[in-house]
Amino acid sequence: MRSAVHALSPLAALLALAFTALPALAQSADTQELERVTVTLGRGQIRSVQGLTKADFEAAAAAGQSPLATVSRLPGVNFQSADPLGNYEWSTRFTVRAFSQNQLGFTLDGVPLGDMSYGNLNGLHISRAISSENVARADLSQGTGSLDTPSSSNLGGTLQFYSIDPAKAFGLQLSQTLGSDSNRRTFVRLDSGQSELGAIYASYTHQQADKWRGQGQQRQDQFNLKYVKDFGETRLSAFVNTSNRREVDYQDMSLEMVNRLGYNWDNYYPDFNTALQSAKGIWTHGETSVDDAYYAGSGLRKDTLAGVTLDTKLAEGLRLKTTVYHHKNDGRGLWFTPYTASPDGTPIALRTTEYGIKRDGLTATLDYEIGIHQLRASLWHENNDFDQARRFYAVSANAIPDVYSFPSNPFQTAWQYAFNTKTDQFSLSDTIAIAKDLTLGAGFKSLRAKIDGNLQLGSGHPNGSITASKGFLPQVGLNYQLSRSDELFTSVSRNMRAYQGAGTGTTPFATTQAGFDAIKGSLHPETSDNFEAGWRTSSKLYEAAVTAYLVNFKDRLLGVTQGSGIQGNPTVLSNVGGVRTKGLEAALSLRLMPGVSWYNSLSLSNSTYQDNVTSKDASNNTVTVATAGKHVVDAPDQMVKSILSYDDGHWFGNFGADYMSKRYYSYLNDAAVSGRTLFNLSGGLRAKSLGFLAEGSVQLGVTNLTDRKYISTVGSNGFGNSGDSQTLLTGAPRQFFVTFTGKL
Repeated sequence: MRSAVHALSPLAALLALAFTALPALAQSADTQELERVTVTLGRGQIRSVQGLTKADFEAAAAAGQSPLATVSRLPGVNFQSADPLGNYEWSTRFTVRAFSQNQLGFTLDGVPLGDMSYGNLNGLHISRAISSENVARADLSQGTGSLDTPSSSNLGGTLQFYSIDPAKAFGLQLSQTLGSDSNRRTFVRLDSGQSELGAIYASYTHQQADKWRGQGQQRQDQFNLKYVKDFGETRLSAFVNTSNRREVDYQDMSLEMVNRLGYNWDNYYPDFNTALQSAKGIWTHGETSVDDAYYAGSGLRKDTLAGVTLDTKLAEGLRLKTTVYHHKNDGRGLWFTPYTASPDGTPIALRTTEYGIKRDGLTATLDYEIGIHQLRASLWHENNDFDQARRFYAVSANAIPDVYSFPSNPFQTAWQYAFNTKTDQFSLSDTIAIAKDLTLGAGFKSLRAKIDGNLQLGSGHPNGSITASKGFLPQVGLNYQLSRSDELFTSVSRNMRAYQGAGTGTTPFATTQAGFDAIKGSLHPETSDNFEAGWRTSSKLYEAAVTAYLVNFKDRLLGVTQGSGIQGNPTVLSNVGGVRTKGLEAALSLRLMPGVSWYNSLSLSNSTYQDNVTSKDASNNTVTVATAGKHVVDAPDQMVKSILSYDDGHWFGNFGADYMSKRYYSYLNDAAVSGRTLFNLSGGLRAKSLGFLAEGSVQLGVTNLTDRKYISTVGSNGFGNSGDSQTLLTGAPRQFFVTFTGKL
């Protein structure tokens, strides 16, 4: 832990001062109730749980900002994105306690979102699942989620989002956002109000913005519909959300490229002639390789997500909650490659990775409260048909290729897969009130995920089936109430991550048939053991939590790919040992005076690989990479977040600071990006009865206030063993936003 705690930044020292000053504040400050506690800290839970409310998402975020960006203030969370709103999916990275995004679990209203990976295989990103204005709250379990969470990827924690309910009264809301780089966002929501038929709302969102470097736009249209009806002690709710997102990519960089070509360097779009010259090896802007810039890349996604939930009382102390859901996705990842020529001789072709998801699932939870016991049994079943293909489309030197439309008529299909993944999970738990102040929670879950991969077109890729299964994944925890204001908690859990059913990425199928046959019998799914213990305290003036944790991560899967990302070369997947992570997290919300609150979070951690990596090279020679004792990539040792907020009901504002220490992006730790501190500012005015409006508001926001140049995302093209590589994305400069909102 020494590397995690030495030489704390000034922000860390500021946070330490806040904790030191807490008892004095408790004695001398006004004792009124906290009006806007920034974070809820999971009081009564046996594990680390923290939550954000709708007020947090509204007051501290620019309109349209990804909910993940707001959640990132919580301890243990590292969120990065190359765009100012955090919605550019190729660049978004969300890690918790050194676990990457595809090792966590995500849900919306109990519906699994998969691992929210860019390459769509079992879910979708939260920015597409729901408009940010309709998010009511989010609960983060940093260590491990509850046993009944429907996720097959949560080695670490879970992040659960919940949508707002329809308003009880008829109403219409219209919000218009204007911002830097021609950012335009329009949001309209109509609430029916409560009636004997229930309540419903429908919203429409349109957003588009120019990229801050290079040319091209990020565009999205969303429709959200939600219905709620209460029948005595039974509640029926349903939602249908659609999204049509089209985003032009930023070019991935290396530090050498940033120094040579500049911080604002990007792809050539819409200058196709320069891209053609580059493909021929003619460079006039400082390039030295065809990989320095391509014509363009883009991500196209169309989604429909729907769910119906019935929560009913069956008998005294007995409740059943059942959710059925459906998800359909049609996606394309476009990349104009100079490594393949079009049939007419044009030295560039359009290469796509094509996605099609049809998921249907069911979750059911039965709660029975009897005596000192609170029993819970749950099940989850999902059938996921995932189609994936790698295709090439012709482009012509006489026409500028389109980057926003789904292409048609490929001249080559390199491969085409049909994957079917059946996931079954069962859990059983008991929460026991052992004594008045002592609660024990214990239980287990069983998880099985079987993947059938059918190669429909192409050769050199594998057919076959593989299953990840663990029949007993236990979880045990205690909560001890020291007093009305203080409590201790501790928990121990084991988790498993299922394999990914896809032809690309860290998956058993992104290799040859011989490679698949060789690893199928010996490969093990990743597992983790999570230990945590902590203290929570609260009063009318403050709320605080401190958590210490230890994570042992076993059978880490690593896929090694040769060549640049655009070449799409096969990987060799293998178990390469373990990871150990230990750390300390703290969160503190203070009410300094009526209307003024101050939230702080501190994360100190140390995460290292426990084993060397041994693999075979292209010539079948054994290669050993000395990773034992090396620091885990993209896992900062120190993070500090601090937000000072004011809200008197009319005027509101907040000033935030975000510090992160350096991050490695090579397994041998010889390549790293330096630490950075970012500042954000927002504020506004809301008023009642503005003419014909029941309520109106205006909010201004500034991100990256000091216009800091920094590296945001690391690992956009994966991680290499050693040295600089083209896998970084530069962070957005200072951006301004203003949002006008009116409610009828």
